[in-house]
Amino acid sequence: MNLACCVWAIEGPENAIAAKTNALGFEWIDVRPFAFSSDGARQKIREHGLSVSCIAASFGMPEGARLSSPDMGSRSTAASYLERTLAFGAALGASTAYVVPDDDPSSLDTYAAKLKKLAEHGGELGVRVCVEHFPGTALPTASGTIAYLREIGHPNLFLLLDIGHAQMSGEDATEVISDAGPLLGYVHLDDNDGSRDLHLGLTDGILTEAALANTISALSDIGYRGNLSLELHPDLPDPLKRSRVIVLNAMG
Repeated sequence: MNLACCVWAIEGPENAIAAKTNALGFEWIDVRPFAFSSDGARQKIREHGLSVSCIAASFGMPEGARLSSPDMGSRSTAASYLERTLAFGAALGASTAYVVPDDDPSSLDTYAAKLKKLAEHGGELGVRVCVEHFPGTALPTASGTIAYLREIGHPNLFLLLDIGHAQMSGEDATEVISDAGPLLGYVHLDDNDGSRDLHLGLTDGILTEAALANTISALSDIGYRGNLSLELHPDLPDPLKRSRVIVLNAMG
């Protein structure tokens, strides 16, 4: 397992973001669609020894576009956008992409059909497609998302486990990991107060060092070989440095 960071925790010009990420000791980064799109920005990524791990494919979705919308135009716009963001991520070297579910539980059948097509496209690009469980959406729990993905049964659809979201839904991350097994495609690390999606530094909320160590141990138990990624709020006084040390200590 390698430790990555979501670069939206760092504010400023892209060249400065790449330099700071490198200075903090990271070798892997997660990006949002169309970040680092210029040749100069991509060159800075390479110069600082960074590799792109994952892209937040559904971030910046055009207004009104939803994969599960009853409106064909809305579905088409959403699908086209996600195909472009997957291709963009693949061009940067990302091996993983993830989407946040739509918010209508009654449209999960439509959503499943579109996810299959997206997973096919990802497979052609060499990118695994993950679905992030997200409180307040049609897939608010990790356990429910695992069941949903099993029902779809596509070999290139996986779970993105966000331990902060698991705290909000009252789920034990170690149990989620054990249940997911090979369906686990990516992991976000963040903390909160158990009710709000705050993206605090690790152990600044209800997460304990013991719980984090147990989570990493559970990942080892299932043979997880993907990356872990810190997804922290940019307004924190030190959004990445301290949390990076906590994770590395937990990883031994």
